[in-house]
Amino acid sequence: MRIACWSGPRNISTALMRSWSSRNDTFVSDEPFYAYYLKETKLKHPMYKEIIDYYPNTYDDVVLSLESKIPNDKKYWYQKHMAHHLVDTTNIDWIENFKNCILIRHPKDVINSYIKKNTLNHVIELGYPQQYKIIKHLGNMKKKFIVIDSEILLKNPKKTLSRWCASIDLDFDNSMLSWNKGNHSQDGIWWKHWYDNVITTTHFQKFSSIQSNLDKKYQSIYDEALDYYNKLYYFAEE
Repeated sequence: MRIACWSGPRNISTALMRSWSSRNDTFVSDEPFYAYYLKETKLKHPMYKEIIDYYPNTYDDVVLSLESKIPNDKKYWYQKHMAHHLVDTTNIDWIENFKNCILIRHPKDVINSYIKKNTLNHVIELGYPQQYKIIKHLGNMKKKFIVIDSEILLKNPKKTLSRWCASIDLDFDNSMLSWNKGNHSQDGIWWKHWYDNVITTTHFQKFSSIQSNLDKKYQSIYDEALDYYNKLYYFAEE
């Protein structure tokens, strides 16, 4: 079984990867499309040259690797994906063979967190349009999917993770509620730059409270993101 979790930036996607990696029966992958995304967009992210050279960096090669034999003789393969890494969403038929989850967070919190480390120019950088296209595609193909709001998960991780596992006919394992501190072997080589917070954790932690109001220059992006978020949230379980 292959499990694809599609998140946007500034969410708990890495903590969720930690959670799934705590299962003895599960192999995890960290942002398989990142090298492809950097190569296609020509964005100069930290370590971009090393990342592009180190990982498969064409769309077809990435998909081929994700459909290959599950590594390390594991039963399950959990893949942490950033939805905005899908530069082109016209060819995503392959996801129909995966157990898909959409991980969302309210756009006000995402934007206020995102702009602390990045320049924000368009809603596609936040992944909401891509997430919506994924669920539309799966819906058209009569394929099941689950939508998880990170705030709901953090209120009761065991309840949300148990529901998620049940929805894909998988037994919940209490090991998913904790993990070892530090970087993990499955982390992308970019962990040194991006994972300064998560490597200090051993369990799910609630988001730091973001009290600042949204800068007016991001209002149009926020409005568009909120529209997508509300459409996605419709499918989320409380």
